[in-house]
Amino acid sequence: MFVGDMTRRTVIMGAAGRDFHDFNVCFRDDPDREVVAFTRAPNQNVGELPDGPERVYPARLAGEGHPDGIPIVPEADLESVIESRNVDEVVFSYSDVSHEHVMNQASRALAAGADFHVVGQSMMLQAEVPVIAVDAVRTGCGKSSVARKLADILGESVDVAVVREPMPYGDAFESVSRFEALADLDAAGVTIEEREEYEHHLAAGHVVFAGVDYGAVLDQAQAEADVIVWDGGNNELPFFEPDLHVVLADPLRPGHEIRYHPGETNLRLADYLLINKENSARAADIQTVVENAIDRNPDVEIIHADSVVTVPDPTRIEGQRVLAVEDGPTVTHGGAASGAALIAAEQFGAAEIVDPRPGAVGSIARVFERYDHLGPVLPAMGYSPAQIADLEQTIANVDCDLILAGTPIDLGRLLDVDVPIVNVRYDVEERGTPTLRSMVESHAEEIGL
Repeated sequence: MFVGDMTRRTVIMGAAGRDFHDFNVCFRDDPDREVVAFTRAPNQNVGELPDGPERVYPARLAGEGHPDGIPIVPEADLESVIESRNVDEVVFSYSDVSHEHVMNQASRALAAGADFHVVGQSMMLQAEVPVIAVDAVRTGCGKSSVARKLADILGESVDVAVVREPMPYGDAFESVSRFEALADLDAAGVTIEEREEYEHHLAAGHVVFAGVDYGAVLDQAQAEADVIVWDGGNNELPFFEPDLHVVLADPLRPGHEIRYHPGETNLRLADYLLINKENSARAADIQTVVENAIDRNPDVEIIHADSVVTVPDPTRIEGQRVLAVEDGPTVTHGGAASGAALIAAEQFGAAEIVDPRPGAVGSIARVFERYDHLGPVLPAMGYSPAQIADLEQTIANVDCDLILAGTPIDLGRLLDVDVPIVNVRYDVEERGTPTLRSMVESHAEEIGL
């Protein structure tokens, strides 16, 4: 370990993503700091980080100052770790939580005798190629459809790489992961949640990079591409310094844009704010988002947009008893009661939306217990084989004619169920100007087009 009277003993609070990036960029090579532990947040999605033996951030990534790696302990142990390891500072490094939650954790650290801080833009890496970042104020605003559309527009004239914010749910801790085809996802054994972020880009012909060491991810991505599209996770800040920063807001959750961390920071940093889902929102709620945005970021340009839901054959839905399966993160820690599947069921004339909650088993039943805001929809949870089995059994317990899958993946490739599955697609369609295309055109010189 680093030694010396001035060494700061540090704990990084995280959720297996931003915490590792903050460490790699800001702490790993700092001789004045010794990171004695990561804490992992309570599972935002039940099953996300399964209980079991203590996980360790591996020595090969932790650097010479941490030859045994760094333990990853439950967040509940924060106070005991501060006391037993003589911790000087606690760093908060995870996203999509309320401002109140952040300060609750700060209060714990301060009361236990440690300083508390949050890493800001100092963790952003500088790319050698232009970067367009797509982020949001909350999980579930529709980043995937916007990032995909931007990659399509840019791909008409340059080589594009999509870089995803990390989701290292297993123990592999791959420095760099590169996905070009669905077979790459199969070989990597990624979770349903990871597929939801990768698969739609691959289907559109875009290569996706992710991993744990985003310095190495950046090196490989910019070696292959003329432009990088950063497709941010949750409402996290971009890990690469953007040349153009697009941030999404959701008028179905008005006010959230100024109440969540680090979503409000994204709002204040945005060059463009895209207000999505306006076709499902009240005019007063759209106006609330606009007013909050202009108050925090007077120079931001606003793009108004709809989230348009389509299915291959709408006649298959009419008159059917439907189970609506939604994108997991959107309707769990994202706080939305439902998503694209329920909209499609209502839009295309389903006779009934069958409630899955009475038939839920195992970890899926615990999801419903934890997230009691959920409507009659089934989150597509699949952080482990055991949870996928629970999902399949829950579906088997539901008496329905048809499953509507409102996720960005082909759910039928992953689940063994007897009921037909219809995949729901949602795409962003701008209202008036500016549009994503006009935005790209107006910034063509600075992004190398």
